[in-house]
Amino acid sequence: MSDATPVSTTPDLARLTAVAPFALSLMLIPMVWVAALWGGWWIALPIVSTWYLFSILDAALGLNQDNADPLTPDDQLHLYKAITAAWVPLQIISLFGLIWFVSDAAHLTAWEKVGVFIGVGVMTGTVGITYAHELMHQRNRLERRLADLLMAMVLYSHFRSEHLLVHHRYVGTPRDPVSARYNEGFHRYYPRVLRQCLVSSFRAEAAMLARKGLPWWHRSNPFWTYWALQATALALAAVLGGWVGLGLFALQAGVAVWQLELVNYVEHYGLTRKHLGDGKYEHVLPRHSWNASHRASNWLLINLQRHSDHHYKPDRRFPLLQTYPEDEAPQLPYGYPVMTMAAMVPPLWRRVMNPRVRAWRRRFYPEITDWKPYNRAETPLPR
Repeated sequence: MSDATPVSTTPDLARLTAVAPFALSLMLIPMVWVAALWGGWWIALPIVSTWYLFSILDAALGLNQDNADPLTPDDQLHLYKAITAAWVPLQIISLFGLIWFVSDAAHLTAWEKVGVFIGVGVMTGTVGITYAHELMHQRNRLERRLADLLMAMVLYSHFRSEHLLVHHRYVGTPRDPVSARYNEGFHRYYPRVLRQCLVSSFRAEAAMLARKGLPWWHRSNPFWTYWALQATALALAAVLGGWVGLGLFALQAGVAVWQLELVNYVEHYGLTRKHLGDGKYEHVLPRHSWNASHRASNWLLINLQRHSDHHYKPDRRFPLLQTYPEDEAPQLPYGYPVMTMAAMVPPLWRRVMNPRVRAWRRRFYPEITDWKPYNRAETPLPR
């Protein structure tokens, strides 16, 4: 790793300059409104900007391998925290405002309305879920509630329970549904994850309650909050846009969740923790997540691509996440926008990634000769 550089000891102008690129994601909000107001080819603006423009910027701007001082006090990160907090009301206003506006928009054809809300799903998935992920990892109860609001708007509220109680605990093992197995194509992975994550997250919360001597239906089960928030979101969509509004809301939620699971697929594909016997695995290390230091896409995704450090130190806020050299963490050849597009074409994905997984195995686990137990795509759920 490169030498640590301070986050908060620079002059105010330099500090604002450091924070400003992470606010680029806020530009998706006016983009979806432009698509809704003008229709036509403008509908493609959010999609082209998110997947293609940032891929071009990654190629032009290269890697950022500088690391902030991980000991920077939390109270000196208020500008970074303001970006994630501000997104929540902006998304609420935009999502439900667009449902009201687009549902009865005479200047948009039915297909244009569908196209607009695919773009809205890109917004709520690429940015909204990424910000929810940052917020749900914080100890502050308000920030966790903001995360719940964002996840309810894509009908995937159980993600918080699954992510915190299952994924981070079992990542890189057969007990984690989200860790994509070697040679498992995305189109097999996706329906498996949708099914298993809902079940595993509910079981994890029920198990926590059982340890306290409480039944699953106890009021402290967060699933009651999840269901209430999702029902409220659906009801509001129906009031604002009727059946059309409900359909558009469901469409954007589907696009958002699809993007989330594409990213989950990329982040851990083929990487496994060593089994130590008796159902125990080695501690999570940077080597158990794919790392990407691509500058522009890390601006868009608030350093989510520094995923190796996120799993190694899950409570670090995004500006403090560290990047690692290849001898400590496996590196993706491109940022998430390119890699998620490649994941949609399994033969291309295997051609790019399978040799890298095999090289990772030789580098970090030369003593393991039988990888079959680690390759199973259908695995028992945690109990």
